[in-house]
Amino acid sequence: MPGTTRPLGRPAALPCQDGAARGHVVILHRWSDRYADYARYLDHTAHRVSYVTTERALTHLPSAGAAGVELVDSTENAKAVRQAVDRLAERYGPPTRIVALQETDLDLAAVLRDELSLPGPGAEELRPVRDKLLMAQRLAAHAVPTPTTADAPDRAAVTRFAAAHGWPVLVKPRRGTASAHVTRLDSPQALAAYVFPAGTDMIVQPWVPDRVLHVDGVFDGRDLGFWRASRYVSTCLQFTSGEVLGSVEIDDGAALERIGALTTRAARALLARPSVFHLELFESRTGALTVLELGARPGGAEVPFIWREVHGVDLMAVAFAHQTDTPDPTPTAPLGTGCVGGWLLVPPSVPAPCRVRSVTLPEDGPAYARSVPYRGQLMTGGGYEHAGARFRFAGRSTAEVEEALRRTARGTALECTPLDAHAPARVAVVGCGNPPYRRYALADLAERVETALVQPGPLQWQRPYIEDRFRTADTCDADAVTEAVADLLTSADGAGAVLTWDETLLATTAEVARRLNLPHLGPEAVRCCRDKLTTRQVLAAAAVPSAGFRHVHGRAEAVSAAADLGLPVVVKPRSLAGSIGVTLARTPDEVGRAYETATTSAFPGIDRLAGAIVEEYLTGPEISVDCAVDGGRVHIVNVARKRLGFAPYFEEIGHLVAPWREEPWSADVELVVTAAHAALGLRTGVTHSELRLTPSGPRVVEVNGRLGGDFIPLLGRLATGVDQVAAAADLALGRTPDVSPRHERCAEVRFVYPAHDAVVRELDVTGAAAVPGIADAVALAPPGTQLRLPPHGIVPRLAALIATGDSPEECGTALDAAQRAVRHRLAPLPR
Repeated sequence: MPGTTRPLGRPAALPCQDGAARGHVVILHRWSDRYADYARYLDHTAHRVSYVTTERALTHLPSAGAAGVELVDSTENAKAVRQAVDRLAERYGPPTRIVALQETDLDLAAVLRDELSLPGPGAEELRPVRDKLLMAQRLAAHAVPTPTTADAPDRAAVTRFAAAHGWPVLVKPRRGTASAHVTRLDSPQALAAYVFPAGTDMIVQPWVPDRVLHVDGVFDGRDLGFWRASRYVSTCLQFTSGEVLGSVEIDDGAALERIGALTTRAARALLARPSVFHLELFESRTGALTVLELGARPGGAEVPFIWREVHGVDLMAVAFAHQTDTPDPTPTAPLGTGCVGGWLLVPPSVPAPCRVRSVTLPEDGPAYARSVPYRGQLMTGGGYEHAGARFRFAGRSTAEVEEALRRTARGTALECTPLDAHAPARVAVVGCGNPPYRRYALADLAERVETALVQPGPLQWQRPYIEDRFRTADTCDADAVTEAVADLLTSADGAGAVLTWDETLLATTAEVARRLNLPHLGPEAVRCCRDKLTTRQVLAAAAVPSAGFRHVHGRAEAVSAAADLGLPVVVKPRSLAGSIGVTLARTPDEVGRAYETATTSAFPGIDRLAGAIVEEYLTGPEISVDCAVDGGRVHIVNVARKRLGFAPYFEEIGHLVAPWREEPWSADVELVVTAAHAALGLRTGVTHSELRLTPSGPRVVEVNGRLGGDFIPLLGRLATGVDQVAAAADLALGRTPDVSPRHERCAEVRFVYPAHDAVVRELDVTGAAAVPGIADAVALAPPGTQLRLPPHGIVPRLAALIATGDSPEECGTALDAAQRAVRHRLAPLPR
């Protein structure tokens, strides 16, 4: 069959609920709100359930219970979706069902079913409800009143149609959703100025000025089951032009009788099997009805919520059952609530893309539920879900609900500012870290974009880079940081972004970016990286080379786990940073002590998670890999060789960035790092991964969703000319970064430590900075600083010495001389 992907095997029957025969259900999903509750529709422990979705839509998916999750840039990207299904099939077996509940995904799901010989609606069965020209022909053949419809490949065809039926006319895609690309043309002059959408088959219909109704419900293959009819307030086409869009259910019995009769005829003409449906009708002033179109899926906008919350029927659950041949959950009798439902969408004041400047809501808002954009949010459109403020209503009558809806429409405003592509971009940094370690990053960023800052305390050393673009907020409070970032971005006209290079603030920043619809690693991806147990579990499920592990609670469990894995082992906390609490244990006694170290260690700003991890000790050199990730494409920016010290702890005492692409392990590292990013859902931003080059190949130690620490990005810039700070800014702004190396040299940082626990009295790195080959010498411990060596202190360093050269040997020679030139006076701390 043309376009068929490689065979995935014969489909098995959908498994029984008791799990006796496990199948593999693959779901195409695109909503970020709770439109569907898949975990309730199908037991994820009895069946293998996988998802192909986007980073934006991960929020409410039952990812923890899923067999697998594959991220794509869009579920409309057929090639990416096919590849994702392919990968899921390799890991979890051939799909036994493909499910898609959103209208835009129906076509691709049908094609996949055909290609894989799966049950469910195929492309040919779906054509009458997706191809609007065929739909009109089928309705007319069944004597169902529908507007005259003709193919519109060019202006000549539209001209002929208008000559026969008059102006104005509507031109629209043969396959389309939500009135996208639907245009009213009032005259030959308007047609002459009209530009046909490239690559889209179009049709033409007469302009019908009648009111528009929609009918939603369940068709059992012969007759209507539950159904409700509603009348639009405004129209979908008017909504695309900036007017509100709403809908109120009809309680007029006579009207409903006429609507039900025509709906039954239309469903019988177009639907080949039981189906949830969404029908749109024209209603003339005399009450005459004409079918506009019918979709074999739940209605959009707030329809599924109204049905579930007001009427107690989950249309998504019914559609899911129809596509999987599981029991239909439709109640056998109406719940008899006697309620009328309605919904309202209020668009932004200017077309997308735009930024929300202010949100006005009625003081006595009568809606029972609402979803309102955050101030500062970037509005990009993308279906009714993301088209503006959303409201839901319930009442005793159509009149009551319509009055509430109109009152809400009058009292609601989303004042927005269009983005000015020519205005300076602004990046809001959340926290900026320790000045010796991050000053270079803030200075670098400020050279490229308007840099703003959110942090708990007042400006100090940052002022030259920030000026007045600053807000104070508790950086652990997502609400406070969202408000602060919104202040900083709404006062600018150009593109805006948010980022952090502080490990402790990643989760907060990811949540702020999600709320404001800004590019960033998603909260779920950040959680996967921050919790090292989740990292190990996700990598193991995706067969990414990592380390064997056990999650333990208590010394006895830790010792038992070490025996299972084989000594020596590494014992580490589930969270924390900077290798704090990580210990190599070679004996059972050492394992017990290491467990106590892991569970009692602390890192400022990071909460401890329950238990500890015992994992196999990976032998071989350790490297870190810095990447720029653009829409899921992983670009390795630089590789650093780690220098470790203070065994049995894993203190990082230095890093060397040197040419690596000719190393025998380079190709394997790229494959493993790319696979780890895909498994963890890291699709946008900069990352810092750590690997061991074991005798059996590269294996992942951990992955971090931020710039590397310890000056590693600066080393990368010195060694290759690639600026990872600039790449982080570009990715946060939705731009493609330039990560092409300019040259290949070596750069190394060496940290100077005291010989024992001490208080710093004096420190002078002037002489070290003057050594040839030293790019910088940075004092890290001002007088009065207490330094405690591992495992009692956190990075107890006196100074950082940074060298460049044409070889590692040149860097080492310069660093040796610079270290001898560091002058310090220390006072010992009592033991």
